[in-house]
Amino acid sequence: MKIIFLIEDGMGDFPLPELNNKTPLEAANTSYLDSLAPHSLIGRCQTIPQGFPPGSDVANMALLGYDPVKYHTGRGPIEAAAQNIITQKNDLIWRCNLVEITDFSSQGKMLDYSAGHIDTNTAKKLIGWLNSKLSSSEFKLIPGVQYRHLLIQPQGYQKISNLSPRPPHDILSQNISQDIKTYKQYPPLYNFLKDAFKLLNHNPIWPKANSLWPWGQGKPLTLPDFTQKTGLKGAVISAVDLIKGLGQAANLEVIEVKGATGLVNTNYQGKLEAAINFLKTGDFLFLHLEGPDEAGHIGSIRDKIQAIEKFDKYILGPLLKNLNQSFTVVILCDHFTPITLRTHIADPVPFLIYNSQKKFKDKGQKTFSEKSAQQSPLFIRKGENFLNFVLEQANA
Repeated sequence: MKIIFLIEDGMGDFPLPELNNKTPLEAANTSYLDSLAPHSLIGRCQTIPQGFPPGSDVANMALLGYDPVKYHTGRGPIEAAAQNIITQKNDLIWRCNLVEITDFSSQGKMLDYSAGHIDTNTAKKLIGWLNSKLSSSEFKLIPGVQYRHLLIQPQGYQKISNLSPRPPHDILSQNISQDIKTYKQYPPLYNFLKDAFKLLNHNPIWPKANSLWPWGQGKPLTLPDFTQKTGLKGAVISAVDLIKGLGQAANLEVIEVKGATGLVNTNYQGKLEAAINFLKTGDFLFLHLEGPDEAGHIGSIRDKIQAIEKFDKYILGPLLKNLNQSFTVVILCDHFTPITLRTHIADPVPFLIYNSQKKFKDKGQKTFSEKSAQQSPLFIRKGENFLNFVLEQANA
């Protein structure tokens, strides 16, 4: 039995007047998804534990069967694991965005958490240029993917681990005085960022990237081996370092797909082919698509619908046609990213579980949506228990 998790990051949403009070998922043309719904288990799962910020780091860790309360140290350490960066136990690892702000001051506003969706090659040039200009023995920038980078602070955990700057995607168009005040609590970091802003504000490489924004810091990540824990040979496929880092830390195979962007127009064919090839010998696949989340952050209804439709047409449909062995496919999002809010929320997410051998005819719904999931009595209260629930359904 093959176990396949298909994660549409941030897919969950609210009914929108522009869509006649439908959600983007309800409005999208998802013929393959809807063909599964009447024969599937549909319900909701609480992926974000109480007291945790509703981020993809927390939610996807839980969906892989790891309790965030026990294992989560921060977003930065997960993305560092993706790059196999060697760190010491008391090092502090920050996720560090390239962003666009009006000014690095209490009067400033967050304009763009992604610096105009800077591409990876340009971002690497910019990070390299910054490292050559900024002189600091305490902070080192490590380039990542697109706008997502790392700031390493050796032996920094005991110095400033308690600072809590907000994720930039949570404060679009908002004043950043609260965060400037936070950075000022540790003057070396504040001065480093202030100097970076002065340099970036006149950079010749990508003018929209005019500031660094470190957040999500923590100590290095360690996770128990996934195969030893479950007995399954597994892999992850994603464009983003967050998912790759979770896979790397759990000793899952991390499959690289050329042209995977994390946007609506990603390399769907490449991800599909990689999935089919792995499932010839592998047991468990965690395939992640970032497109719906990015659309939610920028507030684009059109892009969100398009991302959902492309998943259905270019991933789910062809995958179902190419699976010749018995399988269980799970479709869900890690969290909601509502168009109206343009940020994550911690509401329970809708899920669909389809078993090619069982076909839950008495439990399904006519369609799969946030509404049909709410109508189901099935509710998984802890995200870290969801994987075991799926395995029970697959093997019963």
